[in-house]
Amino acid sequence: MTATFEATLPRLAPVAAPPARLVLKADAPSRGLADAPSRGLLDGAWWPRSRDLLRELPALTDVLDPLWGRITHVAVNPEHWPVIPHKVPVSGHVVKVGWFDPEIDPHKLLLLSYGTGRWDLLVIPPETGPEAAGRLMAAASEYGGPPLTASALITADRALHDVSVPDHVRDAETAWESEGGASQVTAAVPRQASRLIIGM
Repeated sequence: MTATFEATLPRLAPVAAPPARLVLKADAPSRGLADAPSRGLLDGAWWPRSRDLLRELPALTDVLDPLWGRITHVAVNPEHWPVIPHKVPVSGHVVKVGWFDPEIDPHKLLLLSYGTGRWDLLVIPPETGPEAAGRLMAAASEYGGPPLTASALITADRALHDVSVPDHVRDAETAWESEGGASQVTAAVPRQASRLIIGM
């Protein structure tokens, strides 16, 4: 008679993803034909930790779904995203991802919520330092502006603060941890009633 033993592996609790680093115009309505031109071209800014949409989109939709309605589609420019999946599983549903070049600004993410509306977010490159990210988040979430495209906003910030693009891309998470994480960014972004600051 032989006995078979099956190894019992410990059950590990799922690890929660870090929250999205996001700043929104607090009263950002969906974009439509009746939008006033003074709203600006952006509804806020997102600072992803990597260029991996499969990893980053679930944390973003976890925040946006309750605020803006279920996000069903996302569109990006492929310039800064090495892999663009057609579908990304997120909490409770799937987000369809499309890419358009040159129709979409390389530093912008377009979000659609079925039957609710459309929003445009500045995508701050993951390797951006906390100080520059704070400035860009503040500028992108000003209610009356900025009247700049996402790429023009990043270019203007680099020129104004003499920031050169690094020769190699730093690991964004390592940089985030080693530079103090939340405290520096939160200090750099003024808290005003017209902004909703999330995951900082």
